[in-house]
Amino acid sequence: MPAPVPYIHFAGRAAEALSFYRSVFGGELQLHTFADFGREDGAPTLIAHGELRGPVDLFGADAAATDEPVAVSGLMLALLGAADAETSRRWFDALAEAGTVVDPLQRRAWGDHDGQVRDGWGITWLIGFSES
Repeated sequence: MPAPVPYIHFAGRAAEALSFYRSVFGGELQLHTFADFGREDGAPTLIAHGELRGPVDLFGADAAATDEPVAVSGLMLALLGAADAETSRRWFDALAEAGTVVDPLQRRAWGDHDGQVRDGWGITWLIGFSES
């Protein structure tokens, strides 16, 4: 069964946001503009649909007039055990560069490592790994 993929509406910055996430996580990014899809409910250069496929899958688009841009409360995206220690630390640090560390990435009493970071678009990420 496929896992859910977050779909984030950005306020006119989808190309920038999805390109940033690609620089953090790697993978293949496809961006389709409103013009590509024949949409007339926004500027032709806005992103109608973007897909990042790789170690972390994300979908995103620019919010059209009828969509709500990203406003997140009470939700975080968990990347627990999604990568090795080095990769997890790199992801955490890259997300924190334009964001805010909510809880530092650190070893926990149960032996695993995790931490929380809110990126520049207001998305909170829980990143963690086990050292085996």
